Amino acid sequence: MPQGPEASAGARRLPRAAGVALAAFALLAVTATSAAVTVAVGRPDARTAVAQGAPSPAAASATPSAAPSPSASPSPSPVVTLTTPPAPAPKPSSTLHGTVNGSTHGGDLRYFFAPIPDGAESFGPADGFKMTDEDIAAEYEGQKNIMSILGSYGYKESAERSYRTADGKANVRIRLMRFSNAGNAAEFAKGATFSESESIDVSGVPGARGFLFKPEQKAYTGAMVGIASKGDVEFEITVEVKGDPDKAVLGDVMKRQLDRLSSGG
Repeated sequence: MPQGPEASAGARRLPRAAGVALAAFALLAVTATSAAVTVAVGRPDARTAVAQGAPSPAAASATPSAAPSPSASPSPSPVVTLTTPPAPAPKPSSTLHGTVNGSTHGGDLRYFFAPIPDGAESFGPADGFKMTDEDIAAEYEGQKNIMSILGSYGYKESAERSYRTADGKANVRIRLMRFSNAGNAAEFAKGATFSESESIDVSGVPGARGFLFKPEQKAYTGAMVGIASKGDVEFEITVEVKGDPDKAVLGDVMKRQLDRLSSGG
């Protein structure tokens, strides 16, 4: 088991990936609204018949025929056939696989992400993505030896997934890190800290630690980070909301992630 300050992850600022989401929060909301308007305006109305315009050049040059007698039968009116639009394609299901054997999580690490809630919008791949060493190093800004530190804990790999809640009020980012055993994952979770934050409780998740980033003003975006481990996987969840963050929101996501890692299903 690593000991001493050289094996500690140390303090860090709010992850760079979360900072990007903070800046894009308002833009995403505007983009979503614009897209909805485009769909509503651009959709053709199947009940509207083709507009009547000027006669075609061929019709204009044709020899006029005698007017029909009053007793002639009127021409039948054009019939508009309404067609039923095709049903939307079913949402593709994930093909990832994973297993839980005691404290060991096998298979694709992305399989163990807590399901995205109904109505939520995924940022990037719905299954999440595997993080590179460069991605991890970017989060621990200023610590050039972070990969060496992680290696001392038996680090194997990381994965990330982000989404916006259905009500559009929160951005959620989940990061999973797999280690060689449960002891190393727990020790790494205990050593992780954030600068410029205050500690908060995370109810319902044993051993979890929480960090709060209050906004400078009510109109700004605040954030919460929760860290815990289950078996050989350490998980970190970041929730960003406008105004003062509600700790219950973080606790709910943390509990759902813990359940997923516990059961694998």
